[in-house]
Amino acid sequence: MQEQGTPRRHLLALGLAAPLVAAGTGLAGAAPATARPRRSTRAGHPFRDPALPFEKRVEDLLGRLTRKEKISLLHQYQPAIPRLGLKPFRTGSEALHGIAWLGKATVFPQALGLASTWNPALIERVGAAVGDEARGFQHERPKGWGLNLWAPVVNLLRDPRWGRNEEGYSEDPYLSGVISTAYGTGLQGDHPQYLKTAPTIKHYLANNTEKNRSTSDSVLPPRARHEYYQAAFRPALRADAVTGVMTSYNLVNGRPATVDPGLDETVRKWAGKDLFNVTDADAPNNLVKGQDYYPTLAEADAAALKAGIDSFTSDSEDSSKTVEALTTALEKGLITEADLDTAVRHILGIRCRLGEFDPDGGPYGKIPASVVDSPEHRALARRTAREAIVLLKNEPPRGGGAVLPLNARKTSKVAVVGPLADTLYTDWYSGSLPYGVTPREGVAARLGAAGKVTGGEGVDRIALKNAATGACLTAGSGEEGAILTESGDSSSTKAQFDVFDWGEGIVTLRSAANAKYLGYDGKVFRNDQEQPGGWFVQQQFVLEKQADGARLVRYAGYETLTDWFGDKKYLKAGEDGTVTLVTKQNATSYEVETVRDGVAAAVEAAREADAAVVVVGTMPAINGREDHDRASMALAEGQAALVKAVRRANPRTVVVLETSYPQTVTWEQEHIPALVWTTHAGQETGNALADVLFGDHNPAGRLTQTWYRSEDDLPDLLEYDVIKADRTYLYFRGDPLYPFGHGLSYSTFRYGRPRLSSHTLERDGAVTVSVRVTNTGSRDGDEVVQLYVRRRGSRDKQPLRQLRGFERVRLKAGRSTTVRLKLRAADLAHWDVTRGREVVESGVVEVRVGASSSDIRGRTTLRVRGEKIPPRDLSRTTRAASFDDYRGVRLVDESKEWGEAVGAEEDRAWVLFRDVDLGRGAGKLTARVAREGRGSGTLTVRLGSPRGRVIGSAEVPSTGDRYAYKSVTARLRGGRGRHDVYLVFSDAMRLSTFSLR
Repeated sequence: MQEQGTPRRHLLALGLAAPLVAAGTGLAGAAPATARPRRSTRAGHPFRDPALPFEKRVEDLLGRLTRKEKISLLHQYQPAIPRLGLKPFRTGSEALHGIAWLGKATVFPQALGLASTWNPALIERVGAAVGDEARGFQHERPKGWGLNLWAPVVNLLRDPRWGRNEEGYSEDPYLSGVISTAYGTGLQGDHPQYLKTAPTIKHYLANNTEKNRSTSDSVLPPRARHEYYQAAFRPALRADAVTGVMTSYNLVNGRPATVDPGLDETVRKWAGKDLFNVTDADAPNNLVKGQDYYPTLAEADAAALKAGIDSFTSDSEDSSKTVEALTTALEKGLITEADLDTAVRHILGIRCRLGEFDPDGGPYGKIPASVVDSPEHRALARRTAREAIVLLKNEPPRGGGAVLPLNARKTSKVAVVGPLADTLYTDWYSGSLPYGVTPREGVAARLGAAGKVTGGEGVDRIALKNAATGACLTAGSGEEGAILTESGDSSSTKAQFDVFDWGEGIVTLRSAANAKYLGYDGKVFRNDQEQPGGWFVQQQFVLEKQADGARLVRYAGYETLTDWFGDKKYLKAGEDGTVTLVTKQNATSYEVETVRDGVAAAVEAAREADAAVVVVGTMPAINGREDHDRASMALAEGQAALVKAVRRANPRTVVVLETSYPQTVTWEQEHIPALVWTTHAGQETGNALADVLFGDHNPAGRLTQTWYRSEDDLPDLLEYDVIKADRTYLYFRGDPLYPFGHGLSYSTFRYGRPRLSSHTLERDGAVTVSVRVTNTGSRDGDEVVQLYVRRRGSRDKQPLRQLRGFERVRLKAGRSTTVRLKLRAADLAHWDVTRGREVVESGVVEVRVGASSSDIRGRTTLRVRGEKIPPRDLSRTTRAASFDDYRGVRLVDESKEWGEAVGAEEDRAWVLFRDVDLGRGAGKLTARVAREGRGSGTLTVRLGSPRGRVIGSAEVPSTGDRYAYKSVTARLRGGRGRHDVYLVFSDAMRLSTFSLR
């Protein structure tokens, strides 16, 4: 069982433990049910006195709160407490790449793009700017305002099919840790005590699938958990760059993350300062409905509070259900007032550090509203957007020099075409753009009056004509558009729509009459949307081709994927002409009349231009996003056709991929001379692209994910064991399209031989890796020098390559510099399952330095004086979850409160314990097992293989419940010496611990 509340030893370490109360209470920091009088000062109550230490101010305020007031503070929307002068407080302003949902604010590149800069110092500046803008909004306090910011996101991008790929930084935990620490540091500010904002890192833990995300179970063997998933969270927490974690929706090893006991016993140990942990939206309710983990909300909220949750994000602004549940939990003894005090102490600690209780609002309280979208932030947005751009390929088309950079003096006529040429799309967590520079506008501004930009979006303009009546689907003009009807003919722009292809059959229809997208509001269709968006993205359609060439128009908003929507998804006009939804059998058949051929227009522009720039990619609300993963990473069919047609028309073609995730652009890599990648990069996207395309900025962005050639290179989306499944660049054995860390420059760089400050590394020591880098090109530029390691020989499977350091350096043409990267012994540690701790093994490590994980320019070796992992000793009680390998099992919750067990899912499932020393022979198996089903099964001990020699078998009777464990025993014969030991299950059962004595 977990201790109630945060253990006192933690509070002492964090400097927030209250003095022990009067003898006999047995509680530290407990407060009575009603407020008691406290001494006041000239500043008012002591909690408002900036001269006092934070912990004393917090304890003073905590002691003044009634029990009812304390409970009220545990919801996301904390009410005002007028008698103490406390204002309302709300957790959770979104700040992923700029302040979102509060109004116009500076929009930086998506988080994936921030990391692609490989420039922590720059990202800290971005964080500082976002923190300033959060403070700037405090003067107006719009709805949703708050200084507890829900960022950064460090969920690792292990699979590019994840719908929220753009929210994370990298598939690598080290890089994610560096970037998140930088961003969080900027958000917090540089004051030694006060916070500019209180960033919350999310989502803990192992949350990378959207399908059934609140019921899916992320199965994490110990090494994957410690070395990969937790490793992304530890750096920012250890650096005190964030002030808490948000839990994820999913289950981890059978237990909902919302009640993960590690929130207290693991996560809080990483941080040097107190943490304030929150749930994801409505996750507490999922514990009761959906996950069915607890029968009542009172039990669910009590369990979350005791696990380490301090704030319940539930039921939007309605706190009544949370208050009622926690009140009931307290009355029934499920929690104590000490548990309440622990959470409230965390809440008040953050609010105090934010300066809320200071008379003047603290050192950050006077940041003005004018910082929002300031000229300085606009400049920073442009710099960040261009530093994030990755040059994927740059080769001569047919002889001559490389296409990029474009020479503005010689390339005066440029065709800029493609569905993203004239639009900037925002994602779910983007802020509102204060302005936007599109790719076409950026190129036009760069060329100036002397140049000419031609082209179009490369999409067809069509009319949809009722095959039976000849009437066309017709929208309206003006800002509000009109309800869609069948009432016109194709000659009117009201009956014409531009068709944007986003892949997998999904298109959007933009009205030619008012440039607004056609959307559905649950009753009628209307052309009144600036761009696709909203939770259900109700601007999606599929034009289903029939045998006769006609089309059925299927509405494909995300709500159509739900069980409740039904089968009425197809368009048909009623007697009054208004279009409604009907079943497929009753749908209207439409003929497609092409008013304008988008590809033909793009080809004509490209043929007459000095160079063609094709801007293609993804729409962040459609091509996967929160609650929706993607099945394909291919470029949309229509976009791929556009690229091929333009390439045929003009060999000097540049393709700009503007996407939120890697794409399988194998044809483009083979046939297009120049490829550039950017995320959706915010308001300055067009200027940043022009800076790179014309060489005003020498690109140095680097990929933070592997780009694969096909979805076939990836295992199942729900496979979380990156080690066993050979996932990510760390373990991937195939040939990637673009490797992790890839990115080209307009310059060339020569690397010298890497040198070590010592060729021997002690267990607790460090060495410096030095390499001379020279810019051998004719342009000044940046190079990202990357340090990778690979262990030669280990008891356990090790990464094929692993990033352990990097530095982005600026070099003038012809100049050199020496880059020095520190490598610590701790950087070489991995999780030893035999002893449940990190270990640095003795042996030889290959140290590699290069320009990407595949482009290695120099190697050397380092001898590590660590330790040797001894043979396993299974004579002691051993946790079954600490296995070396497995088949047919998954890790499950041993109990609802604590622990993990092995759950067999099929006949002859097994777990392996490698290199076990049985000594002179083990004589007895003792196992703690649970078997929910009827009848009995067996747990068999085999040596050497799952079908190897049997040395004993225990009968496992039914225990009636998955959480009801009992000990079973069996006599062992013939096992001595060192062996690989397999525990083989006859059928479904759970194994918690065992021993072979």
